[in-house]
Amino acid sequence: MVTTLAAGRTRAREIAGTVVDPEMPMLTLVDLGVLRDVTESEVGVSVTITPTYSGCPAMATMRDDLVHALSDAGYAEVEVKVSLSPAWSSDWITAEGRRKLRAHGLSAPGPSPTGPVQLSLAPVRRAIDCPRCGSADVRLTSEFGPTACKALYQCNDCLEPFEHVKEI
Repeated sequence: MVTTLAAGRTRAREIAGTVVDPEMPMLTLVDLGVLRDVTESEVGVSVTITPTYSGCPAMATMRDDLVHALSDAGYAEVEVKVSLSPAWSSDWITAEGRRKLRAHGLSAPGPSPTGPVQLSLAPVRRAIDCPRCGSADVRLTSEFGPTACKALYQCNDCLEPFEHVKEI
């Protein structure tokens, strides 16, 4: 077990920082920007995470993975809190996270919309490049990918399909 509180905070944060997103395992929760806080008390460790969107089905797995990682490291009491405010934004994905997305063939989100978002039933127009060849000549094939936070595209130059992480 950790001998000093200061060392525990650092160690607990490092351990929590190794937990990966279950839907995009190339990203840690730090890369994704959902790991908000890690604090240790005399009783145990408390971790705060923010869902990428309300009802995100990956939250339960993130919570369980955090509890297991910290318990396995010797923390007897692990509490995972969910904070909904401020709401997560795709702008919270780190530069390293964006690099990892591209390296795995996913298109990283652009800047999130600011102000009121216009509701439209037409396909969303995004200025994105193919993560494989860099071409901007891409087309949307489906607004909904394997998860609600991704859209499916195909490059018109290299013809490769790819997923785009949506701006939120």
